[in-house]
Amino acid sequence: MSPPLEHDLGERARTLLRALVHCYIRDGKPVGSRSLAREAGLAVSPATVRNVMADLEHYGYITSPHTSAGRVPTDRGLRFYVDCLLQVQPMGRETVERLRRRLARDREEGTDGLADSASDLLSQLTNLAGVVTVPRREWAVLRHVEFLPLSERRVLAILVINQRDVQNRVLHTDREFDEAELQRIANYLNAEFAGVELSRIRESLVSAMQADQQRLDALMRSVVEVGEKAFAEDRTNSGYVVAGQTNLMDFEELSDVERLRELFEAFTQKRDILHLLDRCARADGVQIYIGQEAGYEVFDGLSLVTARYAVDGEPAGVLGVIGPSRMAYDRIVPIVDVTARLVGSALNPSR
Repeated sequence: MSPPLEHDLGERARTLLRALVHCYIRDGKPVGSRSLAREAGLAVSPATVRNVMADLEHYGYITSPHTSAGRVPTDRGLRFYVDCLLQVQPMGRETVERLRRRLARDREEGTDGLADSASDLLSQLTNLAGVVTVPRREWAVLRHVEFLPLSERRVLAILVINQRDVQNRVLHTDREFDEAELQRIANYLNAEFAGVELSRIRESLVSAMQADQQRLDALMRSVVEVGEKAFAEDRTNSGYVVAGQTNLMDFEELSDVERLRELFEAFTQKRDILHLLDRCARADGVQIYIGQEAGYEVFDGLSLVTARYAVDGEPAGVLGVIGPSRMAYDRIVPIVDVTARLVGSALNPSR
């Protein structure tokens, strides 16, 4: 038998399901009928509560563990709670302002420093694991570039991006370049591409590289050779930063050594979590994946709450928290939402 549509679940059943979820989030233990009736504040008999609970269990919203007569919510029950019963707790103005100042200050250290700071803040505010993808480079604008010759056919590229970011990249070239030649290359790139997005610079240089090399003069050949390497997509900084993984050890349901090993291995390898975060980046608003909804076995018993952050209206990355499925969604959802907005504001190059 299929579960009822959300509008077919009666008010009493909704009230009891909400109360059961609250109890389970708070205590992490199965909830009995008597305790549930008190928590819900319903003037009904324990028998009536048991009947409603039996219906909720029949429809797959709750389940009774083998070791207890009490019930716990299933992933389906938590999904119904999040979609239909959740009432968020807005963050206080003082907390929001404190976050804003912290992120604005750490923005001075560059985008990677901001990602580290945001993941730390998410972890501290939620006592869970905070994850923040490193900002995408599509919106990054070149301000200035310089080159310095190094030994063994290497060149140090110094890129000033947006207003404050400075990136140093060591380029491996096919021949030696002297300082004067590198200065001419830098002068050309600064004159042609200052204020242009890095992705467009890459496209222009790749197009020139694919053109008839005999039609390019010596300077342009050098510009293409060095510039294409300097503005190649930076794969070493792709991915995400995570803070507070050890917070997850405080939850009994995650305390199994093998379970923790698998989870920490997923944090280290990043592939599955990155794929999931990429899915979140394509959606507006706060996204919540509960247990098997994530599509990865390692997320069984876990939830991921994310929101993407943007720069000038363009998506730049995703941040969020990972924790047990019994996390306090009413408190965590606004934390993730507000932090995403503040990160986007801190990254805005027009500010």
